[in-house]
Order: sequence, then structure tokens, then C-alpha cells
Amino acid sequence: MLIDTVLTGFTAHTMDPACPTARKIGVHHGRIVALDEQLEGVRARRTVDLLGACVVPGFNDAHNHMALYGLTRRELDLSDTRIKTLDDLYDAVAERARATREDQWLMGFGYDQNRLGGHPHRSVLDRIAPRHRVWLRHASGHLAVVNSRVLDGIGPSAADRAAAARGRIVTDGDGRPTGLVEEGAIDLVRSLTYPHSTAELTEAVVRAARDYLREGVTSCTEAGVGTGWVGHSPVEAAAYQQARAMGALDVRVQLMVAHEALRKFDTHAADPAGAWLDLGLHSGFGDHWLRLGAVKIFADGSLSGRTAALSRSYAGAPGRRGELRHEAEELTRHVVRAHATGWQVAVHALGDRAIDAVLDAFEAAQRAYPRADARPRIEHCGLARPDQLNRLRSLGVVPVPQPVFVERSGSALVTGLGPERAGWAHRQRSFLDAGLTVPGSSDRPIAPGAPLRGIHAMVNRTTDTGDVLGRDEAVSPWEALYAYTMGSARAGFDEGVKGSIEPGKLADLVVLERDPTVVPPETIKDIGVLATMVDGRFVYDSMGFVAGGEADERATSPR
Repeated sequence: MLIDTVLTGFTAHTMDPACPTARKIGVHHGRIVALDEQLEGVRARRTVDLLGACVVPGFNDAHNHMALYGLTRRELDLSDTRIKTLDDLYDAVAERARATREDQWLMGFGYDQNRLGGHPHRSVLDRIAPRHRVWLRHASGHLAVVNSRVLDGIGPSAADRAAAARGRIVTDGDGRPTGLVEEGAIDLVRSLTYPHSTAELTEAVVRAARDYLREGVTSCTEAGVGTGWVGHSPVEAAAYQQARAMGALDVRVQLMVAHEALRKFDTHAADPAGAWLDLGLHSGFGDHWLRLGAVKIFADGSLSGRTAALSRSYAGAPGRRGELRHEAEELTRHVVRAHATGWQVAVHALGDRAIDAVLDAFEAAQRAYPRADARPRIEHCGLARPDQLNRLRSLGVVPVPQPVFVERSGSALVTGLGPERAGWAHRQRSFLDAGLTVPGSSDRPIAPGAPLRGIHAMVNRTTDTGDVLGRDEAVSPWEALYAYTMGSARAGFDEGVKGSIEPGKLADLVVLERDPTVVPPETIKDIGVLATMVDGRFVYDSMGFVAGGEADERATSPR
């Protein structure tokens, strides 16, 4: 038998309990065909020595915003650690304004008022960038600050329209806008730039894919395309198709569809009166490169922006409990309709009050339209109370937390929630102990997206101030690896084709400088990705493992 490739000279964590390690992998036609002794007597066109590296299945980010990340790579990076104060931010905006043509948008992403000491103010932005439209997005994505030119653009009735959209345009004591817009009010700002062109989005997706491959991401779920809160174009999927047609994607993508893109059609009386995408498409349509995943619905806001819906007030803010994006009955209606028409349903919910509402909706959906193994998802599931764990399990929910938020802004979680509740944030151990599938994810660009940094956060749970938050929620390095591989595969119904190194599965692999399960835990984030294989081909190869430079130059070129 002659196969394409045999990999040797490594130690692999296969994520397969029946065969947990491997030292040889045979690859043919984009699939893993044999391991170790199964390769005896097998000839290969090419043998690649990985020089003692550690091999794991390709990382799979179960919740990220790929197009948004690609777009923000062109924007002012307000999360830059050199921006420590509001004055630093203003200096950066002023410098960008001098380099940007007048009457253009000046956009920035990633500021955090907890780190800067407050939100930027409209009046200062007006002074330093008077001839630009300034839009600075908060690190959570649920808040933003704009200047007067943008406020003028959204019109005189903006406050009423923002309230109708469950948002707010913040004003000072004299009733003048501060420039801060929250939740649904951001839709009004976004409407001034929506939709993006397919060409622009294709470029953004390709730009993102290059970074992902350097970090070992071989699969990801794009957490919302189309219309609504997170969509960039009503034909956004075309950008991913175009990137694939160009041969420039190289990352396998599931597309979550914003529920606003679904419609009610006149169907046969025997079909459920649910929520359909044109032609009746729903979760699962596509192939191993690009397919439809869940439908995405928003239940609330963010913890760092204090808009997530809590059952008790935020610490130090009596009466402030955040807001639900939909009344409970409306949320249930959206969930039931999507579930009825075959969709996997994913609902964004960070606060425990929002989680209660989502669980009620999932229960109503299964009661009305029973379906085995529906795998409903709660995106973020940010603040799950102890009493909610059993209900999550009984409903078969897949929680999708991001412990990297603990690393990035854990101190703000403690300030906003108090120490007891903050320890419940972005659980891992409690979810695993309850028997739940827990994937690995980043919410990139809302938080750093490198999987090894996410794995580091799962294991260490160290905050931005060096404290440990929710020590009991930490997991082992192997469990964290499993989350970013098999856990994410199961969250997207892909466990049959990816997530582990087994014969018959897709040949998507990551070659690591060191083994995350044996290095000191505090160094996991510093492990280098040496190479990334997708579909049996090295699409990133920093070491030149493959003679003749087969690795894709798009992935190896500098940023």
C-alpha cells in the first residue's frame, strides 16, 4: 500500500481514550489512515520527521467572530497594553486622525473603561478628530463611544429608537450625550456602515485565516452572520464561499446564522410554522470545509459592560441588574420556531437571569417538538449559578464559556459581581463534573484568540492583576486540550470527523514546540506552534519540516 505521508519523530496526544498516544501517523487523501504499528509494511511518498515535537488534533474555536476580527485588524487597537489611560487613548486617536483622510470613519476596537479609568467622552473626540466620524468599540462589543458627527448621522429620534431596540444613548446630568451607546443603540451606529461589501469581507476572512493557521486553529465557528446584532451583510456567507473558491480559506468554518435572517414562509400544513432560511436550509448544510451551524439568538449583554441580565444587582450598584434583549415570551418564541425547523439553537447569555430565561425556552422547545440530541448551546454561559448546573445537564445543553475573559479582565469581574459570584464566571470544572460537553473558544476579537492562551487560562485562571479567580473551576492541561479539540467538535456535531487523531478522521493536526501536559502550567501560553496541517497538507510550517517548501506561503508570510 502506498499513502501520501507518514509523520514520525513526535509524541501525540490523540484525544482518543482507546489509544491516547501515538508516535507515527499515516495520512492519505486528507485523512488519517493509520497509527503506529498499523503502518508496518506501508510505504509513503513522503516521510516527515517532526524532530521530537508534540502533536495534537487541530484546534477548534467554538465561538469566534472571524470576519469582525479580520476587519478590526485594520482598526486602531485600543487593547494595546501601551494604552494605559484615557489620555493615551486620546493621543492614539489624534495620531490616527492625522493619518486618515477627512470625512472618513476612524474606528477603534478593544478599549476597557475598567483599565482606563472611564469611558472616552464625545467632547474630547470632537476636539481631536473634528472632521472624522469616530466609532470606538468597547472590548465587550456591547458598548461603544462615538463623536458628534456620528450622533448627528443617526438622527434626532435616536434616543427613542435606541430604547425600542433595548439600548441606550447615555446622557450627562444636563441631558447632553456623552457619546456612550449601549446594546441596541449600537445597531443605530452600525446601520451607517452596514452592509459591508462581499469583497471587503472576503479580504477580512482571508486575513483572519492567516493568523488562525499560525496559532494552530484548523476549525472554527463564526458566531453570527447575516443581519442582526453581529452580521455584516445579508449575503455574508458569500464572503466565505469566495475565500474558499480562491483557495485562501484553509480553515474549516461553521457559520452560525443570526436569527433575524430567518423568515416565516407559507409552507405545507404538515410542516412546522417555524423559522426558515431561504430554500429551507438549516444546521448541517454544507461540507467539511464550510457549513451551516446553529442559529444565533441574543438574550442579554455583557458582564464587563454591566448589561448582562443578573438575578441580583451588580456589586455597588443597587437596582442595576442588566437587561434582557427580549421579553421571556418573545425569546421562547424565537427558540421554539428555530428548533421546530431543524436548527441547532445557540443563545448568547452571560447573566444568570438570562440563563434562566434560555433554559425555560429550551425546555419549551423540546416539549413542543421533541428531538433527540438537539445539543442546544448557551454561548458564554458566563455566570451560571450552582443551582442551574443540573438543569443544564437535564436539557442536554452545551455551555460555551471563555475562561480567557478571566485572564483579560478578571479584576473587573470581581468589582462588578463581588468575589463570590465572580468565582462562578466562565466555569469549566463544574460543567465537566455535571457531565456537560465543554468546548474551547475565545470570542475573538472580544478576547485574545490564540488557543494556547485559552488553554492556559482554563488551567491557571489567573486574572489581569495576578490573582486566581475561581480556583475550583480550573481544569487539567489534558482536559483543556480536549475542550479545544473533541469538546468543540461535539459542540458542532463534528465528533465523527474531527477532534481526535484516529484513522478515518480528517488529517488536521498541530505541531507544538512543547507538550502542554508536562510543562509548568504557568508557561502554557508561551508554547510555540511550529506547524499546522489541514486536510493532510502543511498550511503553516515555521520549521521547514517539509522539504521543497510545500507549506502555504500565505500562512508563513509575516504579518
